[in-house]
Amino acid sequence: MTGYRTVERESRIELVERKSRFIGWCFPIASEEEALAHLSRIRKQHHDASHNCWAYRLTPNGSVARYSDDGEPGGTAGMPILNAITGRELTDVLVIVTRYFGGILLGAGGLTRTYGKSAGMALEEAGLIQMLPGVALTIVVSYAMYGKIGALLAHPGLRVQDTRFEADVSIEGTLRLEEYPGFERDLADATDGTAQLTRGKELLFPF
Repeated sequence: MTGYRTVERESRIELVERKSRFIGWCFPIASEEEALAHLSRIRKQHHDASHNCWAYRLTPNGSVARYSDDGEPGGTAGMPILNAITGRELTDVLVIVTRYFGGILLGAGGLTRTYGKSAGMALEEAGLIQMLPGVALTIVVSYAMYGKIGALLAHPGLRVQDTRFEADVSIEGTLRLEEYPGFERDLADATDGTAQLTRGKELLFPF
């Protein structure tokens, strides 16, 4: 598995440049169909806008990239939006910038800067995350040993998702794949080999 950078959530921002209103939207996506569905919805929602310009990039290596100026002068909208995505090394993301013309021409340079700025703001608002190869795991320890593994549970590569206090303590989480062998060894050392560590599926997880 290969890790990649993407966005954590949907976002919406606004800015006004020389009386033109720009609305930036960002969506995490998993397919071109999903990108087009978001684009269709925004176009319907803002059918009265002057332009709905967009760009998206897909697959972990970014091999699928599309953009549109939607009637703006060539190269002043879609490409700056795409550059905001690629400049942050992001993939599986769609950015749409809706413009309501305010009556003052911005010129090619002004349009390029403002579309790029709107896209960048929307991306930052969406939260940038790293998807890394990880492994699901379950740890079962006695109550006596649970107090000895606090430092391990605070490991920066571990995400604890659930802790259940029953006959023993059961902890479920995800761990960076590359750190699993060392974590397994440290857990055994900390609990005198009494901890039960079950390795689950290998998936890409946000870290």
